[in-house]
Amino acid sequence: MDLFPLLSSFGIVALAEFGDKTQIAIISLSCKHRSRSVFIGALIALALVGGISALVGGVVAPFISAFWVGLVAGVSFLIFGAYTLLSKENMEVRIREHSRTITTSFFLIAVTELGDKTQLAIIALSAEYSAPVQVFIGAILAFAFMTALDVGLGNIISQRIPTRYIRVGASLVFFLFGVLFFLEAFNVIKLL
Repeated sequence: MDLFPLLSSFGIVALAEFGDKTQIAIISLSCKHRSRSVFIGALIALALVGGISALVGGVVAPFISAFWVGLVAGVSFLIFGAYTLLSKENMEVRIREHSRTITTSFFLIAVTELGDKTQLAIIALSAEYSAPVQVFIGAILAFAFMTALDVGLGNIISQRIPTRYIRVGASLVFFLFGVLFFLEAFNVIKLL
């Protein structure tokens, strides 16, 4: 078995996630919610989007409008920003929030990854190497590694910064990405 597609996918996806909107979203979520739940929800979303990208390759890409992806992502981020800012919930994590946190993390990260540079990289690598399984394995290993780092960072931040500042900061990040997605959808700017 040729390991080059797996290794190159791992390296490219891991590097592409540094400073990416997905990384910021995972850090923001893990500041507010239980780390394990955020990790599970985010990794399931990344596996789903990455798996579809690897399997489909470039076949479906020409049929998906970047406008609609940007519009849906923009609305989603604005909703998450408003919810985070206006939520009266106690920032302390409760065990019964586990499934809701997984669901929230899943949907936010899945929307964040649509049309993202890592999704495009997985499609390109899968088409280039004609090895979608190896590309997927490399990508999911990179996603797991980066998600663990992001969740850990969010956990550290939540222990050192007062929760009211985390709430406002996370809301501002979500609002910023919501506006950026709208601008990208209407071709005003291009995100990485």
